[in-house]
Parts: sequence; structure tokens; C-alpha cells
Amino acid sequence: MTGPGEGRPEATGRAGARDDGGADTEGRAEEMSSEDAQQDGTGGAAEGRTVRVVLVDDHRMFRTGVQAEIGETGRTGVEVVGEAADVDQALTVITATRPEVVLLDVHLPGGGGVEVLRRSATMMSDAERPVRFLALSVSDAAEDVIGVIRGGARGYVTKTITGTDLVDAIFRVADGDAVFSPRLAGFVLDAFASSDAPPIDEDLDRLTQREREVLRLIARGYAYKEIAKQLFISVKTVESHVSAVLRKLQLSNRHELTRWAAARRLV
Repeated sequence: MTGPGEGRPEATGRAGARDDGGADTEGRAEEMSSEDAQQDGTGGAAEGRTVRVVLVDDHRMFRTGVQAEIGETGRTGVEVVGEAADVDQALTVITATRPEVVLLDVHLPGGGGVEVLRRSATMMSDAERPVRFLALSVSDAAEDVIGVIRGGARGYVTKTITGTDLVDAIFRVADGDAVFSPRLAGFVLDAFASSDAPPIDEDLDRLTQREREVLRLIARGYAYKEIAKQLFISVKTVESHVSAVLRKLQLSNRHELTRWAAARRLV
């Protein structure tokens, strides 16, 4: 989710990758839909155990915020061994560090989280120890959730998750469990309960991933400033995306856009 004018940062095999952008890590707590954390508060962590983690997100400030949130929980056992900001960097860092868990954003420069999953599966098919992926994204759209789960991710949580719940999720995914924010689990169950492939929406396919994100937020009643803050882009960029969406869908205003999105159950 790279904003205008952002440069290509360098990957790192430890905390400290540099790129542009920012993120607000505060948000409401979301419960996990998998088993509750153990009563001793370890969230599945065996005493003395350390889970090696790589963070993949194209906003340095968000990656920094995730590490801060994890540290502020007072819990031990999660070690961030690398960071990356796009698909190619992610593959380089994952190959070099061989983490147990990768926290993976869905929308990344270079092909997105699904591309990281696809290429990782090919590159590490003979690895002795599996690398498991937990999607951590601002998007709660069904198509994003289903896409990365079909690609091989073990779970999907949104960026409103608390640090404590995120640590719990990391340990559970490392143990092979599937972890989802409650509402998102329903998307996965519905998708895999049906053997029919979802119909192709040619109109929706005309939009880029970022335009789809803007579309959903507009349809939910967000103001331009709120969308800009949510997606870490400028208000001017939001306006440009809205104009592009209206043009591609041949709609006149945001009210028509909202009805269009609601008819396709995108909100």
C-alpha cells in the first residue's frame, strides 16, 4: 500500500528496514476465533520457547508499531528476525532467515501477499521446517481473506488486533493452528463449503486493488480524510481513486457507487 512518491526501501534480515509511510497501530481489540489463550497467559508459548517472525508490510511505521505493540505486552518468546516491504524483499528475507511465522500484508508492491505465498511454496518446498503465514491486513474483504487462505496462509487477522491477541495468534499459527478474526472465519467457511468457483465480476476486475479498497470505504460512508488516514495516502490521492472508480464503473456519484457496492455485497 505504497503512497505517492514513496521510494523502494531495502530489505533487512533484522529489525530496521527502511521505507516511507506510516501507520496507526491503535484500534479496537478483536477476539480470535480459535481456542482461547491458556489461563496462564502464555497464549500457547512453552516456557523458554522463541518463535522467529518476519514482518512483511510496505509501511515502515506500521512494522515499527507492531514490534512496539508486541514489546508492550510484556510477553516473551516472539523474536522479529527480519522485515520486508515488497514481494521480492519478502522472499529474500524469508529465505535468509527461515522464520517460523511470517506476518504478511495482503496488498504489497510486486504482486501482493498471494504472490509471496505462491513463490515461497515453490522456493521452500523441500524445507525441513515449514514457514507458516499469518495475514495481517487493513482489509476485511471476503475476496482478500479467501485469496490468501487458498494461497496457503494459516490465518487472517485485521490491523485492529491488540498486541496481546497478536502474540497469541503468532504462537497458535506456529503450532499449526488456524486463526481468524471472528467475522472473517465465516468467509472462509462459506467459501470452502461450496465447490463452485465464485463468478467473475468483469466490472470489479477493471479496478485495481487500491481502487477496490477506496470503493469499499466510500460505500461504508467514510469521508475522504478518513480514507486517507486508513490507507496511509493523501486526500488528493483518494479523490483521484474515486474519480477513476466512477469512470470505470460508469457511475455519476458516491451514492450510486454505494448502491453498486451493496448490490455486490462488497460492504
